[in-house]
Amino acid sequence: MPDSQTVSAAVAKLYDTYPFPPVPLQDEPPPGYNWRWNWSAAYSFCTGQKPRNQAIRILDAGCGTGDSTDYLVHLNPKAQVTAIDLSAGALAVAKERCQRSGADRVEFHHLSLYDAGQIPGEFDLINCVGVLHHLPDPKRGIQALAAKLAPGGIFHIFVYAELGRWEIKLMQEAIALLQGEQRGDYKDGVKVGRQIFSSLPENNRLVQREKERWAMENHRDENFADMYVHPQEIDYTIDTLFDLIEASGLEFIGFSNPRSWELEPLLGKEPELIERAKELSDRQRYRLVELLNPSAVTHYEFFLGRSPLPDSNWKSDEELLRAIPERNPCMTGWPGQTFLDENFQPVSLSASEFEFLQICDGNDRQKTVQAILATVPLDLQQVRSLWNQRLILLTPGSH
Repeated sequence: MPDSQTVSAAVAKLYDTYPFPPVPLQDEPPPGYNWRWNWSAAYSFCTGQKPRNQAIRILDAGCGTGDSTDYLVHLNPKAQVTAIDLSAGALAVAKERCQRSGADRVEFHHLSLYDAGQIPGEFDLINCVGVLHHLPDPKRGIQALAAKLAPGGIFHIFVYAELGRWEIKLMQEAIALLQGEQRGDYKDGVKVGRQIFSSLPENNRLVQREKERWAMENHRDENFADMYVHPQEIDYTIDTLFDLIEASGLEFIGFSNPRSWELEPLLGKEPELIERAKELSDRQRYRLVELLNPSAVTHYEFFLGRSPLPDSNWKSDEELLRAIPERNPCMTGWPGQTFLDENFQPVSLSASEFEFLQICDGNDRQKTVQAILATVPLDLQQVRSLWNQRLILLTPGSH
């Protein structure tokens, strides 16, 4: 088995050859949003309430060509952002991207995740998307990053899932076999992989899965190389994922795509099975979901946290009335009674809900829920519904 330095050098060579992700550079801020990169939206998801402090420190761990870094700077206008990556080639693109878009509150370091301890201070938000599974020792990597998370901080992670990437693993091994001694020549690997796909029968399972799930992004060689000729990849199941999480020493807050982990769409036609599933632990229910719907679980995206973190559920009417609501900044098509929410799902508001949300938009006067309800014909149940839909963020009011 190659040593860690050899593997790291091979990974750096891949991304120097094919800088990833291959998002085009532009002379303006990036379009839209990813709510997981917006501090207010992400913190509210993790704790139930909007953070009081916006002047935070963010670490983009494994920033690649800086697509995530660019968003982190622009979506968090009071934050200072630090970005690290193993690939000098990818970092050069990241620096150019942020310079061109005006993302000027960022500093870059050519570092492995293992060496995050060389960066001074702690971070309120750490973002690590698509990186840990490419380390020779992901537990060591997650521990190095966890040590940099400030008390009350949150940590967003994305790693690959084994069951939904089964066909990818088969293709990776097939390419490696045909490359032989040329393995590590990533341009040759892409060529061999494309030749395999063009030769296989249309009804081949690997071809069908590629066309169904990946082909649109894999027309770019950078994406194809990242998927099929990567020199290092560790895929997870729920059980091995939680081994990784436990190694971090941090608290598992939850998956950031919770709808993907609901049993109702799978077993809802049999209420008895739903009742039986209630006897399972959360971890067992997650495992049941991936067993029943394996092709859909291609990755895990989730938040970890370091205490102390609040946990607001707003079940108390008194607390909710005192709360200060603001509109979730991650919406497409606002203002209007019909728009897309933070997950780009359609939402239609009643006239009263729209009026409430308009007052929440910015809420510079810090009006409480109680003060707004004095002029808008909504009840507390409807306000809770807006909060449950993550259309509003709530800050606890004073007693």
